[in-house]
Amino acid sequence: MTSHAAATSSPPPAESRFRPKQIIKWSVYTLLLINWGAYIGEDWEIAMHTLRSGGSLAEWASAFTTSLDLAAWFGLLFLWELETYALSDHADTPFVRWFFLGIRGVCYLFLAHTVVARAITVDDLRHLEPMPAVVNLCQLAGQDMSFAYNLEYTLIDKENCTSLSAGDRFYQIESTAVTDASGFRVERLSTWIDLQDAITWLLVMATIEIAIWLQDRNITGGPAMFISRAGKVFYAVLFAHAAYWAYMGHWLYTWDQLLWIGGFFAIEANVSEWRKDITRLLGKATPNANASA
Repeated sequence: MTSHAAATSSPPPAESRFRPKQIIKWSVYTLLLINWGAYIGEDWEIAMHTLRSGGSLAEWASAFTTSLDLAAWFGLLFLWELETYALSDHADTPFVRWFFLGIRGVCYLFLAHTVVARAITVDDLRHLEPMPAVVNLCQLAGQDMSFAYNLEYTLIDKENCTSLSAGDRFYQIESTAVTDASGFRVERLSTWIDLQDAITWLLVMATIEIAIWLQDRNITGGPAMFISRAGKVFYAVLFAHAAYWAYMGHWLYTWDQLLWIGGFFAIEANVSEWRKDITRLLGKATPNANASA
């Protein structure tokens, strides 16, 4: 949206909403929502292992960090779609601006929680020591403990304890979950990738917010625009993270990462079209201004 009358543009024509590009965009959004449901189910399944004996509100929030994080991203995606495509300039009222600001604030709060929670996990694992006096996984059988490896959890009992791990060093990564030395290395790397991913997405978000801020002011070039466009290098990091999850066998994470990249590309395409509209309208306004002078 823009408050400058000289660059006012009309809402997209109805037929443009059914162009192949729009169909692809909304297909990506739909698939992202489906994936969100899968993540909620996965977070719940893991919480049934890590929080079987209960936990505080903060611990439950930490267990559902991914689901809450995605909820915040959907909120921002909804705002960006409205600002860059769906709403006309006539909708740029003080109420709408304050409403959007409030939603942004809530979303940023959840995203900040995600980064903090993952940073705390990385730091906790960095200082975690092996469990004393536990040299065989069967020592934990029947104690309501789960064995974790590569984000998969299995309740330890006398029948499966020897097949789960032959290690002699174990780490308690959750109140009711342990892993061996090999699993601990995987856990530390995966949590580090999670933290990198959360920070990288925030950087991508910042470049989009800068682009929208510039568009609101009819700025289509200059150093600030260069910074906004330079943010695309962050996508290379996100593709690398997607490759890591594929290598680790987590195809849902890979698929979700690629879908979100596609969703952000769609928003950037909206911004690009918006920029072209502003440039075109400003170009038409200039001769009129000269003539009136």
